Amino acid sequence: MRSTGVRIAIDAMGGDHAPAEIVAGALRAREELGVKILLVGDPQQIEAVMPPKTTMADLEIVPAEEVISMDEEPLNAVRRKRKSSINIAMDLVKNQQADAVFSAGHSGAVMASALLRLGRLPGIDRPAIGTVFPTIKAGKPVMILDVGANVDCRPKFLEQFAVMGSIYSQYVLGTENPKIGLLNIGEEDTKGNEVVFSAHQLLRKNTQINFTGNAEGRDVLSGEFDVIVCDGFVGNILLKFAEAVGGVILQILREELPQGLHGQIGTAILKPNLKRVKQRMDHAEHGGALLLGVSGICFIGHGSSQAPSIFSAIRMAKEAVDNQVLVRLQSQYQILQNESS
Repeated sequence: MRSTGVRIAIDAMGGDHAPAEIVAGALRAREELGVKILLVGDPQQIEAVMPPKTTMADLEIVPAEEVISMDEEPLNAVRRKRKSSINIAMDLVKNQQADAVFSAGHSGAVMASALLRLGRLPGIDRPAIGTVFPTIKAGKPVMILDVGANVDCRPKFLEQFAVMGSIYSQYVLGTENPKIGLLNIGEEDTKGNEVVFSAHQLLRKNTQINFTGNAEGRDVLSGEFDVIVCDGFVGNILLKFAEAVGGVILQILREELPQGLHGQIGTAILKPNLKRVKQRMDHAEHGGALLLGVSGICFIGHGSSQAPSIFSAIRMAKEAVDNQVLVRLQSQYQILQNESS
């Protein structure tokens, strides 16, 4: 495919299956999405997993001498290992040599590196990790944020998450006037702890978003909300639970399909339907989570990500660049700051 000009920096050394699966997903993205790929890491290890006769068109290997492992304390590691693959990839975005960055490595280190190197957007107190969930309504995903960046939140943080999520849902997911929900233990305005109650009041007063009220746990996948905000502690538990449930359901379907000749015939008939079920439920289809609120497009992948997830994350990064998410966030918060001053 002809190059689109979008440049994606990839931490080739991050993740359980690096660099082989990272490189495989990146090369597929280059071919199918027309993006330029900058693979950051050990050149020898990267070249060793490339298919024979791989051309270097729209592909560059950027050397990085160090790797931040999953068991390292993130902030110290980012400061100590200045030439790590995560830091070098982030610097490419900072220096405008790449339009977006992706890593399936240490998520804490990715966040720390993004904050130290890219900085926060003006008006944003805390960046948030946003991820997309499927819902019972086909083609109508819901974005949840925060799913892990901020264990404790102030009401103002949750309001900022809602604004950022609304912009992403509108311009990348194509949702007109996204419906915003606040994750809570009841739909009544008076429910929740002090932080959630105060956040509810802020969201009600915010004219920049379409806040429709509290979302209970049963509402998350209902398709009635386009964006749901919560603190990172609750959001991360929700994320891991949803991933587990999806895997369990797919496994049950495999086990319960009839065996023998009748089973083979039935499976053949149902194969297109089963494939669509997997596509709707498999987190690999969504690839990564966007770190919203930093001065750059930054996607974080699951540590166990394989080539399909890498491809999907790069696709999402390209869509974020194409739809000028960063510019829209900056302009939106400039408007909010002007109104409050």
